Amino acid sequence: MTRMLDEAREASAAVARLLDPGDRSYDELGAFLRADPPTGILTLARGSSDHAAQHTAYLIMARLGRLVTSLPMSLVTLYHANLAQPGLLVMAFSQSGQSPDLVDPMRYFTANGATTVALVNDAESPLAREASRIFPLRSGEERSVAATKSFIGQLAAGARIVSAWEQDPAFEAGLALLPGALESAARADWSAGVQALAGVERLFILGRGTGLAIAMEAALKLKETCGIQAEAFSGAEVRHGPMAIVDEGFPLIVFAPRGPAQAGLISVAQDLQARGARVLLAAPPDIPGANLPLIPAPHPELDTVTAIQSFYPMVEALSRARGHDPDHPPHLSKVTRTR
Repeated sequence: MTRMLDEAREASAAVARLLDPGDRSYDELGAFLRADPPTGILTLARGSSDHAAQHTAYLIMARLGRLVTSLPMSLVTLYHANLAQPGLLVMAFSQSGQSPDLVDPMRYFTANGATTVALVNDAESPLAREASRIFPLRSGEERSVAATKSFIGQLAAGARIVSAWEQDPAFEAGLALLPGALESAARADWSAGVQALAGVERLFILGRGTGLAIAMEAALKLKETCGIQAEAFSGAEVRHGPMAIVDEGFPLIVFAPRGPAQAGLISVAQDLQARGARVLLAAPPDIPGANLPLIPAPHPELDTVTAIQSFYPMVEALSRARGHDPDHPPHLSKVTRTR
């Protein structure tokens, strides 16, 4: 058994700790944002954490109607652009909180009066020290290079911020029940993915809405742990060129959780399958053709979280089936420091 698998299975307990109702810091931030709405919202992140940031950004835009920008951090670290303005909310996502290209912009925005929020696993990290508000992921030590439980923790933390800001009772109630759904999702049978992908060298992964962030995370993990050239696309964007290379036997994973994007994703999956593509459809079991069973979350907009929870054990098993060590991908380290 690998560290990656152990840590992926720990996600439900980690999320339960993160959702502790006794932690009032989320409610305090939500009240602050309702009383004094931000003039702009920026996210800071790299790698898997950037996918979590995109997931949170989509929830904020869809549910709260506020635009969110993913900041190219080199604007601060290399180009020294004057980006300070009153009323900014800046949210940084990180497992380690060590990379200078996160820490330096956080320091800059905090010094210039922004509300700076760090969603970070190491609450004593340099990133946490530069933030005006800290939201520890409470995931515990994560030793495998490939982030799993900390990524799911970031998704849950971002969703909890949205919930505290919006105050929608249905979303809040669903979020509170998420740990139990994650336990079930970690046990879902995605062995069809291991069988289908054991010998492939390239594939597409499709998603849309919050599901695009999950598709991007899945593509990264397939590169890191399996050496597969995986590319993530929107279910709409794939029709604008990429599907030209989809021919007989071309492998795809399609994430089709519940919600407004599901029908279109199922349609594109069917179109590609009709062209001879080998489609792995991650969808609720009642969807025809779903061969990667997606465990429904307590709220439809949290299906993406249970989906990636089921994906992680599958990709860990796929890595081993291909002769790789998922805990130690080549050329990578747990803490990445860039500027």
